[in-house]
Amino acid sequence: MKQKTISLLLALALVLSLAGCKKEETVTAPAGVAVQVQTVEAQDIASENTVSGQVTAGSETSVYVTATAKCTAVYVEAGDAVKAGDVICSLDMESSLAQYRAAEIGYTSAASSYSDQKNILDRQVALYEKNWNDTKALFEIGAASQSEVDQMELQYLSTKAQRDSTLAQLEASMQSAKSSYEQLALAMENIDSHGNVIAPVDGVLASLTASEGGMVSPSYAVAVIDGAEQMKVTVMVSEALVPKLAIGDTVTVRVSAADAEFDGVIRSVEKTANQVTKLYTVTVTVPADVEGLLSGMFADVTFHTDTSADTIVIPTQAILTSGSTQYVYVVEGDTARYVEVTTGLTGNGVTEITSGLEAGQQLVTVGQAYLSDGALVRIVTGEG
Repeated sequence: MKQKTISLLLALALVLSLAGCKKEETVTAPAGVAVQVQTVEAQDIASENTVSGQVTAGSETSVYVTATAKCTAVYVEAGDAVKAGDVICSLDMESSLAQYRAAEIGYTSAASSYSDQKNILDRQVALYEKNWNDTKALFEIGAASQSEVDQMELQYLSTKAQRDSTLAQLEASMQSAKSSYEQLALAMENIDSHGNVIAPVDGVLASLTASEGGMVSPSYAVAVIDGAEQMKVTVMVSEALVPKLAIGDTVTVRVSAADAEFDGVIRSVEKTANQVTKLYTVTVTVPADVEGLLSGMFADVTFHTDTSADTIVIPTQAILTSGSTQYVYVVEGDTARYVEVTTGLTGNGVTEITSGLEAGQQLVTVGQAYLSDGALVRIVTGEG
């Protein structure tokens, strides 16, 4: 009986032992470093250089008034299309308009008076000059005395001097009236006879400073009109980039404020550097009909310079560096292989490989930092 009890206890201990061993079993992780790969392919690549600049109109017209006035109404807003002659806003210009009309009448009257008086006085001078010449002729034949000649000469010179003096006074008066009129006419430029500010050209209203109840002044443009069919972006580039640019080259323009990206064309490349920045101005023409595009917005211009066709191109992030050596890992079977590479052009997140790789190889693009030559790998399609 005692021996049977011992046997039962040993059997129970064995069962518990086996159960404990089963609980302690762990799942063995798959062998190899998890990596992601992509097939190496040949494609075209262009080197890219992105420079920030600013959008401006190919032709801008600033609308100024040269008198301070109160704005009584505004009829448009920034972004609106306007035609030449459209009313932008109305100003309280009654006083200025009255002064302008008075100055116009004053100048017209002064000019007319000068012209009329000049004609009369010129005829008088001509008459006295003729009398003097006739008297000299009579003197030559003994029909007039020297005193008579002297008297005619004196009358001629006196009349001429009086004419010149009178005309000088009339001209001074006319010029003063003209100056007043021109100053007021300048103040009324772009303003009609009712005190309305008029758009001088067709275009899009890029900016508007006038507000109802506010004041306008000569210090600021009431409005700026983009009057060209095409806009432009001006950027400053380094001397290293200038030789790679040519008029007519296509560039990519990104305007974040307008949430727009589109192609532009190089219009001009300055040949002289800015004396302060030592940079060169490049002007790019872009379409003006891009929705939301306005003068003054900031833009990023990407120049596509050097190009290589049908060449090995891989993601730049796949390339590792050790000192001056650049290398990648490729997968052969379940093994990672270290491959030194020579790079070429870089642009848009990819790099040209001029030696070291061939089309069709499996390039490690994720997980390469954890590899060494000959390491076991397992290819995964997602993270982890």
